[in-house]
Amino acid sequence: MDASFSRNPGTRLPVKVHRRVCLVLTDDAVLAEELLARKKLAGDVAGRLTDRVLLIRPGRVDSVLDELRKAGHTPQVVGRAGKQQE
Repeated sequence: MDASFSRNPGTRLPVKVHRRVCLVLTDDAVLAEELLARKKLAGDVAGRLTDRVLLIRPGRVDSVLDELRKAGHTPQVVGRAGKQQE
């Protein structure tokens, strides 16, 4: 935690709330870096929330899943709205 926050507990933190987003959670930061090194995947990433969590652009879920599978990964889909879980 930021030292200035612990000294000032009333300090507000800037927060952005998103609904219905796709996140890619990796086992470690190195894997996230490897995914970002792939041009097709990097173009579908809207941002990096932590060293292991990538925020995917809206409407790009299927493209990201396809690219992950092509790269030999086995993504697990959790809580996909409107479709059965894979």
